[in-house]
Amino acid sequence: MAANDARASTTPLIERRSIDYIPEAERHGRLFSQFTLWMGANLQITAIVTGALAVVLGGDVFWSLIGLLIGQLLGGSVMALHAAQGPKLGLPQMISSRVQFGVYGAAIPIVLVCLMYLGFTATGTVLSGQALGQLFGVSDSVGILVFASVIVLVTVLGYRVIHFIGRVASVIGVIAFVYLFSRLMSQADIGALLQIRHFSWSSFLLAVSLAASWQIAFGPYVADYSRYLPSQTSSLKTFLAAGAGSVIGAQVAMVLGVFAAALSNGQFAGHEVAYIVGLGGTGATAALLYFSIAFGKVTISTLNSYGSFMCIATIISGFRGRLQVTRLQRLVFVLAIVGTATLIALLGQHSFLGAFKSFILFLLAFFTPWSAINLVDYYCITRERYDVTALADPDGRYGRWNLLGISVYVFGVLVQLPFISTKFYTGPLVAALGDVDISWIIGLIIPAALYYVCAKKWHSAVPDQLILPVEQDSVVPAPASGASRSAARA
Repeated sequence: MAANDARASTTPLIERRSIDYIPEAERHGRLFSQFTLWMGANLQITAIVTGALAVVLGGDVFWSLIGLLIGQLLGGSVMALHAAQGPKLGLPQMISSRVQFGVYGAAIPIVLVCLMYLGFTATGTVLSGQALGQLFGVSDSVGILVFASVIVLVTVLGYRVIHFIGRVASVIGVIAFVYLFSRLMSQADIGALLQIRHFSWSSFLLAVSLAASWQIAFGPYVADYSRYLPSQTSSLKTFLAAGAGSVIGAQVAMVLGVFAAALSNGQFAGHEVAYIVGLGGTGATAALLYFSIAFGKVTISTLNSYGSFMCIATIISGFRGRLQVTRLQRLVFVLAIVGTATLIALLGQHSFLGAFKSFILFLLAFFTPWSAINLVDYYCITRERYDVTALADPDGRYGRWNLLGISVYVFGVLVQLPFISTKFYTGPLVAALGDVDISWIIGLIIPAALYYVCAKKWHSAVPDQLILPVEQDSVVPAPASGASRSAARA
C-alpha cells in the first residue's frame, strides 16, 4: 500500500499515457477510488431525468422503483465485469475488442461507441447549461459553452484529475441528495405515492430497460478508469467497487427522479433542472443546488469525452500501428470531440427529454451484443489469456478482421430489430408483446450463447498464459488457481 501511495504521489498531474499499456511501475490508486468515481458519475441530474422517465411515460411510483432496481442490478453486473478487466490487462476497454473483432474490425463497434459518447456528452451539457444559466443569470447557451470549457480542461489533464473530481463529486452529490430527499419527504406523502400500484408489463419493463441501458452504456469505457490499478488487484473487489458505486449512485438519483416526476403534475418535462432545484428552496440554497448539479455533470461528461479520445486514438492506431499521442494531439482530439458535442447540445437543447429517451434505449441494440461477445470471450473462452503485444499487430495472432466476432455482432444487432420500440424505429413484434421493448434481453442472451458455441469450435489459438508488454517484453503468467479465475468471473 505504501509503495502504491508513493507511485501516486510521483505520477505527473497531466497524464502522459493514452491507449498504450500501463506498466506495473506506473500502477497506482485504490479500489475505493473506483467506488467514488462511479458514485459521483451517477449522482447527477441526467440520472434523475432517466428515473423520472419511468413515471413521465406512464409508470406508477412503486413498480417503477422495483423495475429500476432490477435494471440497475442486471446492467450494473455487465458494467462491473468490464471494470474487472482493467487491472489485469492495463488497457483501455475498447482496444481489447481487437481480440474478438480483429485489429481493424474493432473499429466497427468503436465508431458506434464514439457516437454514444457524443450523444451523452451533448445531453448532459444541455442540463448543465441550464444549471449554470440559472446560477450565473445568463442564457442556457452561455451556460453550455462555460460547461464545455471546463470539460476540455479536465479531460486534457486526464486520469488522476478525473478520479479526484470523482471523489469531490461523490461528496457534493451525497450532501445534495440527502438534502433534496429530506425536503421531498417534508413536502410530500411518500407513503401515499407508494400505495398507488397499477402494474403493467410495458411500463415495468420500460423502467428495467431505462436502468439497464444506463448501466450497460458504461461498459465500453469503464476499464479505462481501472487500468492504472496494480495488476494483482482482486477482480472480485474491482467488480464490487465499481459496480456498487454505479448501482447505488444511479438508483438513488433515479428514485429522486421518480418521486419528483410523480409530484410535478406535468411540470417536470422541459424544466428538469429548475424543478429539481425548486424542491430544495430558493436564494442561496438554490444557488448551491445549481452548482452541485453542474459539478455533478463534470464527472460523467469528462468520462464521455475522455472515452471518446481513447476511442479515436484506438481507431487510428489500429490502421497506422502504434500511436504515441502527444499532449498537443490530445488537446486537438478533445477540442474536436467536445466542440461537436457542444454544437449538438446548442442545436437540440429545446427538445431534450423525448430525444434522450429514444437515444438511450436505441443504444442498447448496438452495445448489448458487444458486451455479450467481449465478456463471454474474456471470461469463458480465453479466460484472461490475452496476447497484449499482438493487439497492435494486424499481421499477428488476432489478424485484421475477425469474421466470427463481427458476424455474431452484426447478427446480435439484427436479431433485436423486431423487438425495438423507440421513436427512431419500432419493430414488427412490439405491438404483439403489448408495446414492451425486450430487445436488450435478446441482445445479451442470443449473441452470448452463439459466440460461446462458435468460439469453442472455431476460435483462433489462445495463448497458454497472459502475455504483457512489460519490462523487456517479459511474459507474465495468468493466474493459475481456480480461486483466482472464479473471482475474475464473479
